[in-house]
Amino acid sequence: NTSIAQNLVADKNDLILAIATPSAQAVVNQTKNIPILFTAITDPVGAELVQSFEKPGGNVTGTSDTHPDAIKNTIAAIKTFIPDAKKVGIIYNNGEPNSVVNVKHAKTAIQAAGLESVETTITASSEVKQAAESMVGRADVLYIPKDNTVVAALESVITVANAKDIPTFVGEGDSVKRGTFASYGFDYHDLGYTTGKMAVEILKGKKPSEIPVGFPENLELIINKKAAQEEGITLTEEQLKNAKIVE
Repeated sequence: NTSIAQNLVADKNDLILAIATPSAQAVVNQTKNIPILFTAITDPVGAELVQSFEKPGGNVTGTSDTHPDAIKNTIAAIKTFIPDAKKVGIIYNNGEPNSVVNVKHAKTAIQAAGLESVETTITASSEVKQAAESMVGRADVLYIPKDNTVVAALESVITVANAKDIPTFVGEGDSVKRGTFASYGFDYHDLGYTTGKMAVEILKGKKPSEIPVGFPENLELIINKKAAQEEGITLTEEQLKNAKIVE
């Protein structure tokens, strides 16, 4: 990342686009003069890319893939679809800073919904299946945050959830397409489009410091009907009315 960032700065580009936190941090460390636009960042303030969402400061702004309402809405959906649920099992890698932030928000939402969280942490994808199995009998539903380590072994979670009829709620739409039940998510294409509009503003002369950090514009409930069947969830027409359905 560092050598690529140095090359981009040496080329005197008008604007540098960085995707994901390590790339963005590498570029920010190399230049305070060239405008930098980031995208798909969970916690731009925590990653020290910007001073705040509203006033980024410096030569950097962009889009975060963590919509402020996504986790809250997904946790609220547990109450809607699984009204008898009491305990929410969370599997995550506590060595991933983005996961720690997401889990903190999830636990706040779980508590606010009158539910209880049960956590299992892992350090490698090879531990995910065992972690999912450890939740059987301890959790009524599972919540998988946006966690690279767990998502890399998502099929292990799905295997256990399907065998034991444990509904799975997740941190992003791509995991729903892979076979989990539900999430409030967005299309990364939309996030890219939003970032592109910010790029146009910068290239027309606006300073990154004047553009607040953006979020996905369209947050929607995404449901996998096949996963619902596999996990023993009965869906009503009313529940499906405003959802985006994936098979």
